[in-house]
Amino acid sequence: MATVSKPTTADRTSILKRFLVTLVCMIFFEVTGLLIQLAVLFQYGYLLIAKKRSEPLRAFTNNLSLYGYRLMRYNTLNENKRPFPFGQFPEDSECEPSARQVQFK
Repeated sequence: MATVSKPTTADRTSILKRFLVTLVCMIFFEVTGLLIQLAVLFQYGYLLIAKKRSEPLRAFTNNLSLYGYRLMRYNTLNENKRPFPFGQFPEDSECEPSARQVQFK
């Protein structure tokens, strides 16, 4: 199924402004990815030592993963709502709930 691309009605200045915001968002996406990786390592270390997961960290990484998703949607021109720091950081109510029980099979 082929889709037809429509020409934009935006002027070049608006396009350039969005491109500059996108560059900043790309930097934030890389930092977000690094934070998630560090949180994963910490979560597994905590899980191995305490034999339970850190719920505050789990909630934070759930919001952080949604933030990364929003950044990529904005960067790829699939969303017009500007992500944080130009808009609001995702709230708990916007995130999918975490799994109640994590399985290790």
